[in-house]
Amino acid sequence: MVKRKQAGGVQFSRDPLNLTNVHSRTQDGFLNQKAVGVEPNGDKGVTLTTRKAKKNPNRPAHSMNEIKFGPGASNRKIYKAIAAHTAKNNYRPDLRADALARASAIKYSQKPKKETPEKKPRGAKARKAQEASA
Repeated sequence: MVKRKQAGGVQFSRDPLNLTNVHSRTQDGFLNQKAVGVEPNGDKGVTLTTRKAKKNPNRPAHSMNEIKFGPGASNRKIYKAIAAHTAKNNYRPDLRADALARASAIKYSQKPKKETPEKKPRGAKARKAQEASA
């Protein structure tokens, strides 16, 4: 848990299965039996991590499931797979919407940024001034 006094005392969570990073009981992944997490891959991809209902509580590593989407996977394929996986395995619908939103934000952040084009002079006076200076 992280508290930020600059942001008005908002409490955040660093739990990887918390999709909104808000410290609350409904969003915490370690409290709920079924949880979903979406994280970026190292190679410009997305990883979907799900936690199954515990069959054997003495082996917690066996309750985690990871699906990795590489950089070549299209956005539509990733979003459809996340929605299908969470719906077919009976995860909460609000988690499905949050997982899609997080995957979308991750994919958007991984896009290369375009350089801003050089500004063109507007108007006859500006063009003349630029030609005179050049």
